[in-house]
Amino acid sequence: MSDALNLPAETRERAGKGASRALRREGRVPAVVYGGKEEPTPIHVEEKELVRQLMTGHFMNSLVSIEIGGKKVRTIPKDVAFHPVTDRPIHADFFRLAKGAKIDVSVPVVFINEETSPGLKKGGVLNVVRHELELVCDADKIPGEIEINVEGKEVGDSIHISEVTLPEGSESAITDRDFTIATLVAPSALKKSEGDDQTGEGMEPGETAATEQGPDDDAAQEQEDKSE
Repeated sequence: MSDALNLPAETRERAGKGASRALRREGRVPAVVYGGKEEPTPIHVEEKELVRQLMTGHFMNSLVSIEIGGKKVRTIPKDVAFHPVTDRPIHADFFRLAKGAKIDVSVPVVFINEETSPGLKKGGVLNVVRHELELVCDADKIPGEIEINVEGKEVGDSIHISEVTLPEGSESAITDRDFTIATLVAPSALKKSEGDDQTGEGMEPGETAATEQGPDDDAAQEQEDKSE
């Protein structure tokens, strides 16, 4: 399970775009705690501390204990909005957890025992279809990662969710099919697949690929307004 995090916060006395912009100028990030059959609680947190916790790499899959006025509230992060130009956090949503609650999370996968895979030893390539698994977990038992064993796998083999032993308290959120997580392919098959996706495929002579435009100041402001 990912380690629980602590995040000090203060309640927001005023709502609205102007108040939120003033908080951001002071190095604070507007946020809200909702769920648990209680009214949403508008809060703000220190930007530097939020960024530090985001940099742990497991923030979105961690229990976050938010301290508001001496009272701690168990939550899990549901969304963090970022400024499209500066990439600074501009708003965060936290879901309040009731005792015994189950939650939907996306948990990264890691592959183990690659050195004992005959297919990989022969030069095969592990083609990862899903880098994360959508799980329904007990709030107190959120796994930090899911290990997938590739021991004995040959080129042409596929790894499906039915082969994966999930931790106690976790189950797949997708239950209507035995979906593929990864396949072992020959290097030549992988190169052919990559070649089909090259930019400019099917273009007429003289045409050039369009250059993606970066967001301008108006788009950045619109993103902030949507996050209030």
